[in-house]
Amino acid sequence: MSDEIKKQFGKRVKYFREQRGLTQEALAEILDVNINSMSYIERGINFIKSDTLDKLCHALNITPKQLFDFNYCPLSNTDLKAGINKMLDENPDKLNDIYKILSGFLN
Repeated sequence: MSDEIKKQFGKRVKYFREQRGLTQEALAEILDVNINSMSYIERGINFIKSDTLDKLCHALNITPKQLFDFNYCPLSNTDLKAGINKMLDENPDKLNDIYKILSGFLN
């Protein structure tokens, strides 16, 4: 397995762990791995076994697809609002376009 995949995977594990308010130690206990192993996974040094992957997805309440979709980064409502406001600040002339797009999704 490439180092880049392990690093991306580790970032995703850390992201979802933090979103759930879990410490590395707490997640390591749930997965029945030692804290060093958990750290190595999040830093992309080691990878996990398939049975641990199943436990991980269950513990984080996510699917394997979410975990391996390295291009997908769910944002909080605060992050979304900040992003939209930044876009509008930088491109105020695009307000009508953004409204049309959002209306299309919401209606």
